[in-house]
Amino acid sequence: MKNKPKIVILGAGYGGMIVAARLQKSTVVKDAEVTLVNKHNYHYQTTWLHEPAAGTMHHDQTRMKIDDVIDTKKINFIKDSVVEIKRDEKKVVLKDSVIDYDYLVLGLGSIPETFGIPGVQEHAFSIRSVNSVRLIKEHIDYQFASYNKQDEKFDETLTFVVAGAGFTGIEFVGEMTDRIPELCEEYDIPREKVRLISVEAAPTALPGFDEELVEYAMNVLESRGVEFMINTPIKEVRENSVVLNDDSEIKTNTIVWTTGVRGNPVVDKSGFDAMRGRIKVTDDLRSPENDDIFVIGDCALIINEETERPYPPTAQIAIQQAYTTANNLKALVEGKKELETFKPDIKGTVASLGGKEAIGVVGKRKIYGNSASVVKKMIDNRYLFLLGGMPLVIKKGKLKMF
Repeated sequence: MKNKPKIVILGAGYGGMIVAARLQKSTVVKDAEVTLVNKHNYHYQTTWLHEPAAGTMHHDQTRMKIDDVIDTKKINFIKDSVVEIKRDEKKVVLKDSVIDYDYLVLGLGSIPETFGIPGVQEHAFSIRSVNSVRLIKEHIDYQFASYNKQDEKFDETLTFVVAGAGFTGIEFVGEMTDRIPELCEEYDIPREKVRLISVEAAPTALPGFDEELVEYAMNVLESRGVEFMINTPIKEVRENSVVLNDDSEIKTNTIVWTTGVRGNPVVDKSGFDAMRGRIKVTDDLRSPENDDIFVIGDCALIINEETERPYPPTAQIAIQQAYTTANNLKALVEGKKELETFKPDIKGTVASLGGKEAIGVVGKRKIYGNSASVVKKMIDNRYLFLLGGMPLVIKKGKLKMF
């Protein structure tokens, strides 16, 4: 009897989870051995993490146990960390074991991009996991709690610097504008004592986004006390300050780094031809060097032919890639040669600004304010529906729409 082909999915992010969910609903789980590997026994919503980081949502709302969503009778789940992919041997080296594959799905996500700026790794916080955002929230609470106990008041205690005014940075700043008044009331601190500073190296906040919407977002956030320092590169991060390119310094105990991401270090360690940890994939989402390896999510690089620039690594694209990859794995298991070509279908982009405010483009239409906020929640709920149907939406969704 012929051995069943082994499909191994690395990473339970948006892409990996949807691939696993699609395969378990198909005939593939009968015809192949499917294994999902992830370092935690839960999946979390990366695009929600700015909320628990600021303290406006409990971190448990963003995560779900993998075996609550994936049927582990159909799909084998291994809780372990990926160390390296040995492509010549078709093996994946994990921290605690080694596994073989016939087909591999590489969906290991990303790490923060520091651009080689000194002190970032040592002194800055990053919004990248459930554990990292718990730490940020606790740290922010501690700054407020300790301020009134200081005999001599230090401004840096209540100065919060967010590096990067892209999507994550703006969404986090938006949540902070909701949270700061609550913390001021709780700890008897006048609001004017708190500084929230958004620092961006590019000439505009939300680079690449519609100018009119960017202006709207900045006006909303400035009205809530956010200070923007645009076109201002950071030179160094120190324990209690940020040094800007002109050598001026902002004293702060809190810097949250949101300047973008690069692909998982496993990509480089495994010897793939990559740019910033991202592999430029073929039309059917495979590694150009290995036709048995599919690459999705933050580890995949796809060029937008209209702009001649890479598509940003978004959850929307990762989910679409997962559908194509699941279909292509099914085709390969069934012995078919023709595979689906992947083309991103960008339905729209929405950024929350905290509270009931958001901005976005849906199709060709610009949306603002409360209506954009409702659309954002609908997008979040749609992913839950794709992953686990209505029961998951009811359990984990954003049901308070207005």
